[in-house]
Amino acid sequence: MAALVALPVVAFALTALAVRPRRPVPGPTRLALVRAALLVGGTAVVAVEALSHWTRLTFGGVLAVWLGGCVVAAAGAVARGRPSLPPFRGRLSGLGRAERVGVVALAGLVSVELLLALLSAPNTYDSLSYHLPRIEHWVAQHSVEPYAIAIARQVAYPPGAEYLLVHLRVLTGGDRFYAGVAWGAGVLCLLAVSRVAAQLGGGRRAQLIAAFVAGTAPTVVLEASSTQTDIIVALWVVAAATLVLDGISGPTRVVFVAVAAGLAGVTKSQTLVLVGVLVAWWLVAWLRRGWPSGRVRTSAGVAAAGLAVALVTAAFTGPFMWRNYVEFGNPTGHEYVRQSLTLQRHDPAALVCNGLRQAHSMFDTPVLPLGVAAGRAVGGMCRAMGVDPSDPAITFDNQTFPAVTWYPSEGKSAQPLQALLVVAGTVALLLRPGGGPGVAAVRRGTAALAVFGALVHVATMKWQPWGNRLTMYLLILAVPLAGLWLERLFARHPAPPASDDAAAGVGESRGRRALAGVAAVVIALGGVAGWGSAVYGWPRRLVGAESVFVLDRWHSLFVVREDWADDYRLVGQAVRDSGARRIGIVQNNDAYEYPWWLVLDGRELVSMQSQLPKRPPADPSTVDAVVCASTAEVCGWYAPNGWPVRQQGSLFYVIRP
Repeated sequence: MAALVALPVVAFALTALAVRPRRPVPGPTRLALVRAALLVGGTAVVAVEALSHWTRLTFGGVLAVWLGGCVVAAAGAVARGRPSLPPFRGRLSGLGRAERVGVVALAGLVSVELLLALLSAPNTYDSLSYHLPRIEHWVAQHSVEPYAIAIARQVAYPPGAEYLLVHLRVLTGGDRFYAGVAWGAGVLCLLAVSRVAAQLGGGRRAQLIAAFVAGTAPTVVLEASSTQTDIIVALWVVAAATLVLDGISGPTRVVFVAVAAGLAGVTKSQTLVLVGVLVAWWLVAWLRRGWPSGRVRTSAGVAAAGLAVALVTAAFTGPFMWRNYVEFGNPTGHEYVRQSLTLQRHDPAALVCNGLRQAHSMFDTPVLPLGVAAGRAVGGMCRAMGVDPSDPAITFDNQTFPAVTWYPSEGKSAQPLQALLVVAGTVALLLRPGGGPGVAAVRRGTAALAVFGALVHVATMKWQPWGNRLTMYLLILAVPLAGLWLERLFARHPAPPASDDAAAGVGESRGRRALAGVAAVVIALGGVAGWGSAVYGWPRRLVGAESVFVLDRWHSLFVVREDWADDYRLVGQAVRDSGARRIGIVQNNDAYEYPWWLVLDGRELVSMQSQLPKRPPADPSTVDAVVCASTAEVCGWYAPNGWPVRQQGSLFYVIRP
């Protein structure tokens, strides 16, 4: 069944051939790949909802979707005709030495990420707790309907990324290729940001720099081999941006923009505000462009386009939000899920404090005294404004500020070098966009949009030690601005003519050269940080005792909690040996549920707890065994009367006598 992973890949390739743009546009091949990602991703999401409605989320149902998709895509590719691509060698001609080194370094880094994605088991804490278990529940019940569970996040969080993974799970029967989705999203992000740089008037150097800065950001490197969702939603956001920046109206463009908005919303709802403003900007530009030639016709077209985008977005996000409303009385899910993540204070002092704390986490460095001093300074400023820097109303799940985030860990990693370049580029293009009147307005608008997105994030999301990855979509959106600014900074300028102002001109030229030198060093160090994140990042790395070449797949799964590997294996073996077929699960909110699905494959797993009022837990009298990842007291409480509770390390289990 593993060979069936080729079906989505073939469907994507054929779709890219079918949707090649007919009009001359910047980066036509890159645009075709972005369009293909949207169509394939959108089809996957719609298919999951449709199959679930009929409880046909089965091997046969999913196989039919991809076989049909390949046929339709092939027909479209044939109808579109044979592609004419410029030779690859020609694309690299004219590159300078530094640019060639950058291309080789980035290509090598992407290749290493693919190696990590294929060799490592999914081992992110969130993935083992709720991202992947929810997929197993869906497969078991052939539907994405809610189910009784102790971990409410499995039901309440937006499921868009997992909708993509469940296709691979059903087709291949396992998780071997899960991380390939994130890797593909990462590659497409790099192509998209380079295209955005081109659309904003950047030359080849700006495009390469944008891709290099994005591709070496530690969070991007670390998530490119992961089953986290941030890199996937970053793709949908930048896809919407590159479509909007084309400025082309018409039904085809509306469909693609609508699908991008829908996919962003169903993957992470927090992006809907930013994407909504992006779409509004596009519609206003469309209205202004067409107003002189036909007010009524243009107004009708813009209104229809806006309605279409809203309806498609609702079609993507509506089903899971409706299920949340039915189960929890709120479309955003369980009360704990809502209040633990979103800001509960919005007074100016709290907002400023929240922004300062998030900036501290983003810019943390290995220079520990500097990080400690900065953390104390931020805490002092918060307290001076009357805000506790660890106030639960603005801090996730009772965490304590500050936290060390410089280490290349997938959950926390800071990215000070890339963030510095992005901030500098954004400010530079806000103040001096350059590029002529039309281009300048678009550049300034893009920079303003990036600032708006950052402000919305600060005003809505609590600080948490793991918060840097949550801003990945903002980094990806803004990184083309860094490429444009750096291209302008690195440009050669003719010497000023002899005059009374010659000395001032020479001074300015020297200052520019000095700044360019510093920027070049920052870019190079950023590349080193990116490679370091791949070679010795956490929880997947190439070298060391936890290398993907050292650990087998089972122990790779538990690299974050190595002491749990044998516990899960031994409990699973004991339960299997007992002949139990229906097994109850007891766990706390952060427990690893996913390993139970691996060690108890082929058995029916049911939850003995439920955070869903309308979904009662399993009756203890109906199970043959209970496995428990919680405290001894909790595990004993759920054990049926007369069943002895046994302990294996950190786990407990009971088997019917």
